[in-house]
Amino acid sequence: MLTRAELEGLYKDLGEVMVLSVYVDGSQSDPADRRIWRTVLDGALAEERRRVQADAPDEVAAFDAARAHIDHGLARHMAFLQHTAWVGFATADDLRYGEGVAVPMPDLVRWERGIRVAPYVRALKQDRVVAAAVADSRRCRIFAYRDGVVEEKFDLVADRDFGDLADSVSSTRAGRYSGARGETGTQTAQRLRERSAARMQVEILDALEELVGTDGFVVFGGPIEVVTALARQADRFGNRFLEVPSMSMLMSTAEVKVAIEEAASELTRRYQDTLLGTVIDQARSGGRGSLGIQATKEALREGRVDSLLVSRRLRERETDLVDRFVGTAFEQGAAVEELSGVGADRLETEGEGVAARLRYTV
Repeated sequence: MLTRAELEGLYKDLGEVMVLSVYVDGSQSDPADRRIWRTVLDGALAEERRRVQADAPDEVAAFDAARAHIDHGLARHMAFLQHTAWVGFATADDLRYGEGVAVPMPDLVRWERGIRVAPYVRALKQDRVVAAAVADSRRCRIFAYRDGVVEEKFDLVADRDFGDLADSVSSTRAGRYSGARGETGTQTAQRLRERSAARMQVEILDALEELVGTDGFVVFGGPIEVVTALARQADRFGNRFLEVPSMSMLMSTAEVKVAIEEAASELTRRYQDTLLGTVIDQARSGGRGSLGIQATKEALREGRVDSLLVSRRLRERETDLVDRFVGTAFEQGAAVEELSGVGADRLETEGEGVAARLRYTV
């Protein structure tokens, strides 16, 4: 799957080249429909070729060459696609990109200057790393999830080798283990356990930060008291973490993956809702926010957009407009978020399906 930087690079590299962009919905699960994606694709390719023949007959040969590269890229998919969808970008010279992606995509075929980029924004969510720390009082398993794949990265164990603490160490001299006077073995053990737990929590948080960087998500799983203790020290992640006490150390990797995916959906929704709320407030107060098609178009033209927000419904009904918006945002190095659900409903109602956080006001 393309990273955001790779997608931006491909968009810029092919901005002045005729490209055949192909998006294939491969989500069929019924064996009777195992080849329906090919039938739909062939029909869309034929329709697009007829359009090219009518509008620009001198480009038909280039279109056919690009289609041959797409067909070659899909040749190994004789039945079900191996992923939820497949995306390809081909010029007359070669297949510049052709891979499966783990998120649903619309069926789309387009021959035009530059790649059709907007539908791919949905897949960029899969590029965001989600790290999960599943811990108990003694041990922590740390997982990283990206592009539909979960991998166990660390297995941390707290230091519990405290020696023989059964006997009391109360005395008038320094304690044997801690230097404390008048401390029982039980008290010493408790204090050492707390110290060990604190060290382990720091190790866990440092490992998570290394995995997710500045924009990834974090999930804390395990007993409520352990999850709460980690969350209390998670300021470095802002609102990018979620507590999931239902996760346990005994979960299989497959079960962890399901739990992480559910948590990632909630974290994405929460992140987008917060961002949208901020943009709406800023736009209404004359601050660094724009609402609506015209205001956002002007902000993009002036290079002021930091983050572009579009609703999925706007992308579906105004495909060309949204593709221009997304492409312009990429050219400016702006982030792009496609909203669905309640957030998209609010964006539709208050901003015609599009808004932006701005770098500065004019």
